[in-house]
Amino acid sequence: MRVIVVGAGVVGTMHAWHAVSRGHEVVQIERESEARGASLRNFGQIWISGRAGGEELETALRARELWEAIGERVPGLGFRACGSLTPLRTAREVAVAEAAVARPDAAARGYKLLTADEARAVNPALRGAFTAALWCERDAAVEPRTAQLALKRELLASGRYTYLGGREVREVVGTASVRDDHGDVHTGDAVILATGAWLGGLVRELAGPELPVRRVRLQMMQTDPLGEPLTTSVADADSFRYYPAYRGEALDALNAGQAQDPVAAEHRMQLLMVQRRDGGLTIGDTHAYEHPFAFDTVEEPYEHLTRVVEAFLGRPLPRIRHRWAGVYAQCTDTARVVHRQQVRDGVWLVTGPGGRGMTCSPAIAETTADQLGW
Repeated sequence: MRVIVVGAGVVGTMHAWHAVSRGHEVVQIERESEARGASLRNFGQIWISGRAGGEELETALRARELWEAIGERVPGLGFRACGSLTPLRTAREVAVAEAAVARPDAAARGYKLLTADEARAVNPALRGAFTAALWCERDAAVEPRTAQLALKRELLASGRYTYLGGREVREVVGTASVRDDHGDVHTGDAVILATGAWLGGLVRELAGPELPVRRVRLQMMQTDPLGEPLTTSVADADSFRYYPAYRGEALDALNAGQAQDPVAAEHRMQLLMVQRRDGGLTIGDTHAYEHPFAFDTVEEPYEHLTRVVEAFLGRPLPRIRHRWAGVYAQCTDTARVVHRQQVRDGVWLVTGPGGRGMTCSPAIAETTADQLGW
C-alpha cells in the first residue's frame, strides 16, 4: 500500500509513522520546508491528568503508551515520564483535587494528593508558598521543536518514506491522488489530509463550509535555563477551570467562591509549565476564539504568568527569551477527540484535536490505520 500524507505536523507525522511501521510506503507533503505550526508551538506535554473520562482519557492513555514505545526507538523525541504537579493554595482548590482523587479513573491517571512537603520532595524547585499539590504520575513530555525532525530521520531510514517539503497540495485528482503546486501528481491507495489549522482553500472545498472545527489562538513563552531541574510539569488551579476531568460540584464551588484573576479570566488562561532539555521553561497559555485573531501578542498575560510561576518557584523567573503565538484546530464539540471524515474516494481529513494534538496524535493515527485496514 502507498499512503500520501498531507501535512508534516505531529498528526500527519504519526500517520506516516503507523503506515511505515505496518510495512507501507509513504509520501509526506508539507507546504513549508518543515512543519511550523502548532505541533512545534506547544508544551510538548503528554497530558493525561485533565482529560475527560471515557474515550478522551482512553485515547490519551493509549497515546502515552505509544509515545513511550516510540521514544525508546527514537531518543531524539526527548520522551520523559516526568509526571505533573498542580500546587494548591486554598481550601476550594484542595476540594477540587480531592474530588479528582476520588474519581473511579483516578488510578489510571496516577492521581495522588500530596502535602506541600511531599510535593517539594518530588519537585524541589517548588520553593514557594502552597498548602498541597495534585500529583499526576502518568503525565509525560517530549521536545516539540525537534520531535517531528527526529521522527522524520527514523522514517527516512526505513527506505519506504519520502518527504516533500515546500509543496502545497492544491487539488484532489481521481481516487487517492493529489496535485501539488509544482504540478506533480502523487497517487496512492489512501490520502490523509492532516493540515492542522489550515481549514480554508482545499480543505473547505472538500469538506464544505460547515466543517465542525474552529481555530483557537494562544500565546506562550520560553525562558533562559532555570539553573536547576524542574523535575515535573507544573500547572496551576486555573487548569481546573479549563480541563473537563475536574468538572463537578467542587469546581462549581471554586468558580462561585474564588474569582479568577481578571487577566487570566479575560484571556481564558491557565498555567502550564515544562522544562526543556536545555533547562529553559516553556510557559503558557492563553486562548482566543473570536475571529479575526489579533496579529500581535499582548503583554499582560505574560506578566500574569510570570507572577504565578515566581510564586510557585519562590524565586525570580529567568529572562524570557522567546514569545510567540500559535493557532490550532479544535472540534466545535469539544467532547470529540478528533474530526475524521472521508471527503473523496480514498481521501480522509483528520483534524480538530485542539490542545490534545500533541498528547493524542499517536493513538489518533493508530485508529485511522485500523479503520482503513492498513
